[in-house]
Amino acid sequence: MVAMAATAEGTSRYQFKAAPYSSHKLLLAEFPERGEGRRVLDVGCAIGYLSEILAQRGFAVTSIDWPNSPHPPTVEFAGADLDNGLPPLRGQFDYIICADVLEHLRAPVELLKECRARLAPGGTLVGSLPNSGHFYFRWNVLMGRFPQHQRGLFDSTHLHFYTFEGWTALLRRAGFRVEAVRCSGVPVGLAFPRWDGTPAVRALEWLSFKTARFWKSLCAYQFIVRTSAEQTE
Repeated sequence: MVAMAATAEGTSRYQFKAAPYSSHKLLLAEFPERGEGRRVLDVGCAIGYLSEILAQRGFAVTSIDWPNSPHPPTVEFAGADLDNGLPPLRGQFDYIICADVLEHLRAPVELLKECRARLAPGGTLVGSLPNSGHFYFRWNVLMGRFPQHQRGLFDSTHLHFYTFEGWTALLRRAGFRVEAVRCSGVPVGLAFPRWDGTPAVRALEWLSFKTARFWKSLCAYQFIVRTSAEQTE
């Protein structure tokens, strides 16, 4: 789920991750079950799968992605190249989602600063961030390899590669404080779609998730963070 700054067709490369330990499930867990009209800004919504689920919960959702991208009819949509910043928006938002998007942008800290200005007092920014300290990433680099994949940790459209410390430093520079972090496991079912949902794949995803909880720097596939705006004097 990413705002592709280069092509609208790129959004179709990314799928909703329905596994119980996936980043998308963990992101959705940061939201109340009842939206009650609270406003959400989904930055880099792709085809809008998170937006649609939140709209069904009763949130008032505004989604942003490349102009003319497909999006759910239940949400307000604004087209934009996020490398040029946020488009004109109305008012402030109780929640802002930056899911699988910051690593694709030339200047993510500038976009985060714009998001901070759009966050309502007491609001929350949630995001999912890839872990370039994951053992799979480290092993490839150690072996002298840097593959170019369609998605995942070596996604060919990633421009930034951070460990958890790098991501928290980036958020801090933009004026955000990390309040909570969860770690997703490897989406084994996406890597091996033929066996997705089988007991073996479910067991491997559970094991990856549990391992990430105890050793996030090495075993977390993605970091799911809940942040708030730092108070300024």
